Amino acid sequence: MKAPSPIKLGAALLVGTLAVATAAIFVRYANAAAGGSSAALSLSFAGLRLSFASLLLAPAWRGLRRAGPTRHTLSLALLAGAFLAVHFAGFITSLGYTSVAASATLVNTHPLWLSVAAWAWLGQRPSRPGLLGLAVALLGGLLVALAGGGTAGSEPLLGNALALVGAAGFTGYFLLGSEAQRRGLSTRHYVVTAYSVAALTLLPLPLLAGGGYRGLPLPFYLFALLTAIIPQLIGHTAFNWSAKFISPTAVSLVALLEPLLSGLLAYLLFAEQPGALTLLGAPLLFVGVAVALREAHSPYQR
Repeated sequence: MKAPSPIKLGAALLVGTLAVATAAIFVRYANAAAGGSSAALSLSFAGLRLSFASLLLAPAWRGLRRAGPTRHTLSLALLAGAFLAVHFAGFITSLGYTSVAASATLVNTHPLWLSVAAWAWLGQRPSRPGLLGLAVALLGGLLVALAGGGTAGSEPLLGNALALVGAAGFTGYFLLGSEAQRRGLSTRHYVVTAYSVAALTLLPLPLLAGGGYRGLPLPFYLFALLTAIIPQLIGHTAFNWSAKFISPTAVSLVALLEPLLSGLLAYLLFAEQPGALTLLGAPLLFVGVAVALREAHSPYQR
């Protein structure tokens, strides 16, 4: 598997970061079009996002059988899709309860959990600077988690907790997906498998929460489609492709730019100002994660 040039890889990471930063903004617009937010509505949006993405990727199913992935490799992709569903269920629902800045910050703590997983399960103990970075990141995350919603957020503690669930889901999705691709599954076959499993997992959840997919305003469906195309098909796929060639922790570190961009867009478009603890905790979290990852060895570096 020939590695791409640094320019091509850097361009993919830049495009991916810019694309995923729009996700929270589209969710805000969709909620405004629907006249409010609720758990059922958020789950409907998540289900539509992954369903649209899966339908647009349907031609990618051709050739999967000829590619001959092993049962273990295919199982990794299927399980990654289940974790992706957890990620979106937590992240998108959190935006109905807390600010974009807090949600985007907490959901992007996945590099921290990746580092912790490498320590706990693979015995890769961080160095002293790495441990210091983890401590600083945990302090920053705690401040953000306990922050009020600023000018947005009806139940910030609940929203922040859901964002952390989303971070845990993304960690599993990214680790498993990277390994599936490194074992020979092409990016297009991986993403169509993972996105489809996530869609099938999410589709019934709004019905269980008392919601559904019918009777919603047309802009709600349009914003779900835009989210499927830009943050999902462009952003997530760019990150997944990049993780074939560099450490997933490095890709995750680049993704830390997302909450900064999302928070800036929310401020410009909605005059949404995060709470004081979020403004204090977010820089601590980012600095801590950067230090921890600089010292840590990714379990996927080979």
